[in-house]
Amino acid sequence: MERKAIDLWVGIFVVLGVAALFGLAMKAGNLTSNNLGDTYTLTAAFENIGGLKRNAPVKSAGVVIGRVDNIKFDPTTYEAVVALKIDKRFQFSKDTNASILTAGLLGEQYLGIETGGESVNLKDGDKISHTQDAMVLEKLISKFMFNKASEGTGDGKTTTESEPKAKSRL
Repeated sequence: MERKAIDLWVGIFVVLGVAALFGLAMKAGNLTSNNLGDTYTLTAAFENIGGLKRNAPVKSAGVVIGRVDNIKFDPTTYEAVVALKIDKRFQFSKDTNASILTAGLLGEQYLGIETGGESVNLKDGDKISHTQDAMVLEKLISKFMFNKASEGTGDGKTTTESEPKAKSRL
């Protein structure tokens, strides 16, 4: 009887471990319920969305106010069109800005919304006209490397090395 009790407890422990891993996987993949009430849809067009994914959070002032519902490519403008589901409790003006931001240095990407100053609000189906693309780390590194390479004078010295050094007055 003692062996059966130990086997039962081991089985329960394994089932709880698998359930915890499943819950963690759902949380990491943004597949859990979004706890949004009634929503309305907004769209925004970006030239580069980086690693933005469906169900990514939409935040304003650090608070989750919606989720990315859908991402499509527009073959006429060559832009990514992002559909957002925003909680109806939160209304934004027509001159709202949408930016693709990163949580931390290499964290997940989310869509940040900053409201403007107009008195007219966006309605269901409206498009956010002011957008800022994602900052792609590879592009920043290549710009930095290109700028450093172009600073050379051709004789192997950089421009700061070819200039005479100022004498210290200490």
